[in-house]
Parts: sequence; C-alpha cells; structure tokens
Amino acid sequence: MTIDPARFTNLKLDEDPSGVWTVTLNRPAKRNALDIDTIEELIAFFADAPRAGVKAVVLAGAGDHFCAGLDLIEHHDADRSPADFMHVCLRWHEAFNKMEYGGVPVIAALKGAVVGGGLELASAAHVRVMDATTYFALPEGQRGLFTGGGATIRVTDLVGKARMIDMMLTGRVYQGQEAVDIGMAQYRVEGSSMDLAMELARKAAANLPLTNFAICSAVSHMQNMSALDAAYAEAVVAGVVNTQPDARARLAAFADKSAARVRPNAE
Repeated sequence: MTIDPARFTNLKLDEDPSGVWTVTLNRPAKRNALDIDTIEELIAFFADAPRAGVKAVVLAGAGDHFCAGLDLIEHHDADRSPADFMHVCLRWHEAFNKMEYGGVPVIAALKGAVVGGGLELASAAHVRVMDATTYFALPEGQRGLFTGGGATIRVTDLVGKARMIDMMLTGRVYQGQEAVDIGMAQYRVEGSSMDLAMELARKAAANLPLTNFAICSAVSHMQNMSALDAAYAEAVVAGVVNTQPDARARLAAFADKSAARVRPNAE
C-alpha cells in the first residue's frame, strides 16, 4: 500500500528518506482549526500509515499556530442537531484513536495555539515538543461548549482531573516550563519545535517496526485494562516482540559489546 499526498487538501504530506512522514495541518488562515474535511483526511492518513510502511510521523501546523481547535465558524453555520454533532465527535474519536492506537510513533511539533480540539489532537500524539510560543487552553466553558474529541480522556490522563476541570471552567492558559511540569509536553525548546520533533521521530523510526507497534498501541490498550488483565496482555505482547527474528542481530550486538550502552547525559 502507498499513500498519495495528492489525495489530501487540508493536510500537507512529506516523506523523509528515513521513513518519517511530516503531516502538516494546512489551514493557516484559520489557525489550522479542524473542520470535518480535515478530520476525514486525518482518518484516511492514519488508517493507511501502518500498512504503508510509515515508520514515524511528525505532526505539525502551517503558519504560527499548531491548531486552534474546532472550526467554530463551520460549526455555527452548520447549525447541527444533537445527533449530527454526536456523529462529528465520533469521527474525531476515530481520527485520534487511529493516531494513539495505530502503532506508528506520532511526534507533535507544537507552536502557538494548542487550544480546545487542538489540545485534543496533540494529546493523541505519543510525544509532544513545544516551543517558546506554545500555549495550551480549553476555553469550552467560556464558549458554551463541552469537549467532544477526547479531552476528558487524554488531557485528563496528562494533567489530572482537577487541572482539566479548572482549565474548562476558568479558561486557564498554560505555557512555558509550567506546561511541561504538569505533563502537557515532554520537551520544551527555545528554537524550532520542528527540529527536535524530527530528530526524535528519526530516532524512533530506527527501532524495529514491531517494537514500535507494541509501544505505540499496547501501552494505551493496557491502560484501559484491569491490572490483572494488563499483566497478562503485557506478557503475551512481550512473548511476541521479544522473540522476533529481526531482534536477534541487536541482541547479538549487545552480547558482544558492539552495541551502544545506555549512558547518562553529559553535564
């Protein structure tokens, strides 16, 4: 299977020789707000990515912002019924679940607004890198709305229930080191978040695909299980991954001391 970038309008796709694909939200005039067409393109890409040999993804936004959330103009003009909007939300969940559970590492390069549905999108990535301009917010409370793309699940997992509720009630904005400290992002850079995101994606792409699949799908599934069921599932996944033939050369390199050893970062 191959992915044809020409099929996509609201996403700009670029493939790196290392097998890393850059997926850029390409609606900068709208601060990359998510309309239903963009959601459908995210579903299409992330549904095909594991079978198309995509080794890792850098998710970014064109212009000055990552994503300002739900396209409120589209939502206002559509004047949807409750059932209509429920189905819109289910498509958002489809897109974000394919990201989180699809087995391909997704590294989000964040800048500017990561707000509302944009934060829901970012929280579906496996790793988030923020730059000095990045800020996070859930302004649904002030707009008479409620989250519909998984914030109650993923953002709560990142920052905890109390902070999540506070953000929605008061419009609190997080940025800078505080955002990293509470779990919004794992990395903060003063320069381009894109540079570090690509570096991390290439590092992940060098792993064995089956190992990455397990890391980027099994961990999330196990978090949804009881401890007893998760222990069983972990043992089964380890049994498959840790005996894969492609790992033999890497294990041999460790055994003969030719492989790099884990070392602390230089001071």
